[in-house]
Amino acid sequence: MAARIKKDDTVIVIAGKDKGRSGKVLMVMPKDERVLVQGVNMIKRHTKPDMANPQGGVIAKEAPLHISNVSLRDPKTGKATRVGFKIVEKAGAKIKVRVAKGSGVEIDV
Repeated sequence: MAARIKKDDTVIVIAGKDKGRSGKVLMVMPKDERVLVQGVNMIKRHTKPDMANPQGGVIAKEAPLHISNVSLRDPKTGKATRVGFKIVEKAGAKIKVRVAKGSGVEIDV
C-alpha cells in the first residue's frame, strides 16, 4: 500500500482531544496504523533515575495517534486535505507523486 502520510509531513488532527492542532510527523508505524506527531497527544511518564536521565521525575512526551485521526495539511490552503496519487514524467522517467485532493498541488517531502 502506498504511504499517504510520511515522516516530516505536516498534519492536522481531525478527531480527538487535540482536534485542530497541527504538527510535524516524527514517526510512522504502518503495522500499528499509528503516527507520532510533534507536540500533539502529550502524556506524562513517571521515570526512575537512570544514566540518560539522572534526575528522574515526570517527563512529558508524545503518544502515538491513530492514522485515521490525522489529515495531511494542504501546502496551498493550509487546511486538512485528502491525499491522491498522480503519475508525472520528470527527466524522462515516470514517477508516482502524492497530490493534495483539495488544491491539486504536488506534495513535497
